[in-house]
Amino acid sequence: MEQTNITPFVKQCFVTAAVGLNIIGFGCAVGFPAVLLPQLKETDSSIPLTTESGSWIAAILALSMLAGNLMTPPIVDRLGRKAGHYALTVIFLISWYITIMATSVEALIIGRMMLGIAGGLLTTLRSILIGEYTSPRNRGAFLTTISLTQAFGIFFVHLIGSLLSWQKTALICIFFPFASLVMIMYTPESPSWLLTKGRYDECRRVFRWLRGMDEDEELEDMIKARLAFEQAIIKDHGVNWYAKLLRIVRKREFYKPIMIMIHSNIIMQFSGGTTMAAYSTVIIILLMGSNANAHFWMVFLDTQRIICNTIAVYIINRTRRRMMVLTTGVLAVASHFAIAIYVYCRNHGWEYDAIWLPALLINLQYLAVAVGTVPMPQVIGGEVFPLEYRSIGGTISLATGGGVMFLALKTFPELIDKTGLHGTYTIYGGILLVNLIIVLMLLPETMGKTLQQIEDEFRGRPLRIEELEEKQSLQSNPVEIFKRKMSERRCSSPALL
Repeated sequence: MEQTNITPFVKQCFVTAAVGLNIIGFGCAVGFPAVLLPQLKETDSSIPLTTESGSWIAAILALSMLAGNLMTPPIVDRLGRKAGHYALTVIFLISWYITIMATSVEALIIGRMMLGIAGGLLTTLRSILIGEYTSPRNRGAFLTTISLTQAFGIFFVHLIGSLLSWQKTALICIFFPFASLVMIMYTPESPSWLLTKGRYDECRRVFRWLRGMDEDEELEDMIKARLAFEQAIIKDHGVNWYAKLLRIVRKREFYKPIMIMIHSNIIMQFSGGTTMAAYSTVIIILLMGSNANAHFWMVFLDTQRIICNTIAVYIINRTRRRMMVLTTGVLAVASHFAIAIYVYCRNHGWEYDAIWLPALLINLQYLAVAVGTVPMPQVIGGEVFPLEYRSIGGTISLATGGGVMFLALKTFPELIDKTGLHGTYTIYGGILLVNLIIVLMLLPETMGKTLQQIEDEFRGRPLRIEELEEKQSLQSNPVEIFKRKMSERRCSSPALL
């Protein structure tokens, strides 16, 4: 690649920004139903909408994300990270175009389905791209942009959608994947992928273009580990894959993190961030009354979420994980029950209607969402899985998260119709309480611990000598040993999460 005077840090910012623009676009897709559905329900709408079709428009994105999750590994492993990034960006462009031109509910559902497929590709690929393009010194800070940019996308679409029609809002949203597509043209292929294909000279050239000449030790270690891994693959060729999988599933250090992540994802999806992004105007009117300016409060809450997400970067990095889960989980449960009690009392004759009280309650709920119930599962997921099982564990975690997100979005309108806002929030509060107790029972403290220490705690004992020797042999994948070593170095001086 051409030598330039641009510093490696600026280059890493550029490739991260190309990913970040697509994340903003995905945040717009998540928040778009809050703009679309109220306008379709108006009497002069050209597309008739029922409660059932509205719930499908909101929820189909989460369901189709599962397909995107499953499509990612074969694309990025066979064709490369850059090809995967190109693919999801083009799908985003096509899906927004379909949405803009839609004249029926079916067309809107197809557009949302394609947005979900692109979103599934993105949610699997975004951390890989940022992790492989950036230096360990800056990686933690770059990874925090994921939650911030997605929150900004939700804020942006709600803000624009409160001023413009849903077609014009979708037209503006198409700018983000288009800008990302242009930037991807100037980004290199991932050096890690080039390494797996044996293109060592090209890997060195790209690595040094991205990182400069100061991190050659990591580069050479990666190449040596890959060469050893290729030798190990030959020796391990005859082992039955299903027998391996069965052994893995029975291990406590595998199934306990899976259980933690399943229940953490349930907390994340039912704590309010998902439903508020898609149905915020409905919730605000039911909570604050028909006289409240729903669009103002929608944008206000999105602004609060961005600010609190930024503050959370500082807080999470300095607070014990169990304490963060406990305090934000209790706040989420308490705010849900408090909102349910308030709405029930108001619907049964309580005449106190000052707006400060419901505004305080919904802000407390969103504080819990922004600081803990949404970012913490992502932090925990990066720590509890042993490196050997991180790929399969991450896939299961993403799949369960998408399934729960679909369930929350699909059932919310029907729950509102049958039980009211107070009944829905009571059910959600109960779900949060049960899952919070389970997570606290299973989750050990992980802050400041190496991945090996966390793995030993889940296992209930340190590795036996023969297990340790097996892990250190060529047959246990030297690439993972190298990654563990690098991870434990970073754990000794934690970066921003």
